Amino acid sequence: MMAKILILTGDAVEALEVFYPYYRLLEEGHEAVIASPTKKKLQTVVHDFEPHLDTFTEKQAYGLESHLSFDEINPTDYDGLIIPGGRAPEHIRMHGKLPDIVRHFFTTNKPVGAICHATLVFNVVPDVLKGRSLTAFSNCRPEVEATGARYVEETLHTDGNLVSGHAWPDLPGFMREFLRLL
Repeated sequence: MMAKILILTGDAVEALEVFYPYYRLLEEGHEAVIASPTKKKLQTVVHDFEPHLDTFTEKQAYGLESHLSFDEINPTDYDGLIIPGGRAPEHIRMHGKLPDIVRHFFTTNKPVGAICHATLVFNVVPDVLKGRSLTAFSNCRPEVEATGARYVEETLHTDGNLVSGHAWPDLPGFMREFLRLL
């Protein structure tokens, strides 16, 4: 059965974390819809680690057209939600409609996938994570715990309808578990 999946993102999304799920969903015959605060060409980025640095670097990557704006979303039209990481989550969480969109997928028990820094989005809807467990990029542990959730140190974790991944190297397992939930 073909499903319609919403991908919420914005500028500075980690390129692998948006392109991999997008194309993987299409490969399986699902409809994948990319939404951002405004409908536009998004600038993706690549995060990588350099041996001499304690944190990651960021370089511009490919452009990516969003299909619609957050204001155009009716969450009841979708069977699942994916939130990629990068720096996009810290920005998109400020959009006024975002909490209602995200909350819909939890209250209706539809599959939700969150990878890397996606957990920053949950800080505006902490009620959906209270008492749950998930993983995220290790530097996001304080944000996970601030929602009332338990941070899991594994690189891939599923808790009910929520699949979470640590970072882009975990995308194969992340998408396998998300597709299983669909």
